[in-house]
Amino acid sequence: MAITQIKDYAHLTADDVEALGRELDAIRQDITEQRGERDARYIRRTIAFQRVLEAAARLTIGGSRTNAGWLIGTAGLAVAKSIENMEIGHNVCHGQWDWMNDPEIHSSTWEWDMAGVSAQWRYSHNYRHHVFTNVIGVDDDIGFGVMRVTRDQTWQPRFLLQPLQNLLLAATFEWGIALHGMYAERDRMPTPELKAAQKKTLIGKIIRQAAKDYLVFPALSGRRWRRTLAADASANLLRNIWAYLVIFCGHFPDGAEKFTPEAMEQETKAEWYLRQMLGTANFDAGPLLAFMSGNLCYQIEHHLFPDLPSNRYAQIAERVRALCDKYDLPYTTGSLTHQYLLTLRTIHKLALPDSFLTATSDDAPETASERRFDRDVAAASFYADSATTRRGLRTALKNRARRRRVERVAAQQR
Repeated sequence: MAITQIKDYAHLTADDVEALGRELDAIRQDITEQRGERDARYIRRTIAFQRVLEAAARLTIGGSRTNAGWLIGTAGLAVAKSIENMEIGHNVCHGQWDWMNDPEIHSSTWEWDMAGVSAQWRYSHNYRHHVFTNVIGVDDDIGFGVMRVTRDQTWQPRFLLQPLQNLLLAATFEWGIALHGMYAERDRMPTPELKAAQKKTLIGKIIRQAAKDYLVFPALSGRRWRRTLAADASANLLRNIWAYLVIFCGHFPDGAEKFTPEAMEQETKAEWYLRQMLGTANFDAGPLLAFMSGNLCYQIEHHLFPDLPSNRYAQIAERVRALCDKYDLPYTTGSLTHQYLLTLRTIHKLALPDSFLTATSDDAPETASERRFDRDVAAASFYADSATTRRGLRTALKNRARRRRVERVAAQQR
């Protein structure tokens, strides 16, 4: 099922993994020493741009009398909400800008423009998800409690509705994240009173958020309140779908592996780095798409260094990709469309009972373990004859694919 022996799966020795860890530490140190006024200007300008864009969009919605004006204003508002959610709120709450010591741009004070409570999300996301990434039974973000995305999750009849649940989750993503964060926070509260307090906090945030979008701004529009109400609802829907798409493409396409709790036993920092690299996926993006995704097109880099400034991820990605080449590790990426189609395939396929599936539970696109290589290369041949040429996971995956093609041809000829 899921991976237990991460070094074996990666086809790396213990020395290799520690060497990889030291090189990743060096990247972190370099970026930490380089960050400064340039980065501070970036986040301040981003916040200013987002606020101006939102104000302009709302003025366009309220002031225009044409359908074209409404569409332009609604699109602008959706973009502004997406930027606030992903490039600002998500990254500020990760502590990426705490080093500035600006009380207005700090993980402990930022409250984002979504239904969820930032403090509740920080525990469920920054701790449970980022520390225990893709560990079965520990990382609650594996399917978010409603989706089956690996065979390590036991099939239940309710998963037959998973394709429809997927559409519902996309449309209501902010509400799902809000409940997800609240339940995670409640689980660690020691008394019923504290658990109730967390629920009350979320309800208060939901009331304020709903009142802002669906009462205050429509009321300010006077007789045209229906136009503003529809624009706010549409912008929130578009923002939800976009956030869902970005998050799912970073965590559930082929190549984003899952791990057993035993994989974390006595885990070193270098092994943690390796788990992040194997458990996440990127999608290809230019500067505009990267900005609109909160730079989460660089999900691998984000999981390696979640508290480094997001505007540095493109720079970091060049060095991480070079390390993947050096250690013969896959750098899992593809177009946004490609990554989402792989994710959709997993969601629809795993809606079915395991008896309908053909690949083994150790060797399937969405579920793999170190046992997927049992029939391939022996441990002694992980390395080529040349001491400078590694034969790691990337080569092992290519050899496995080659063997399977040969087997299919042989079966057709019989």
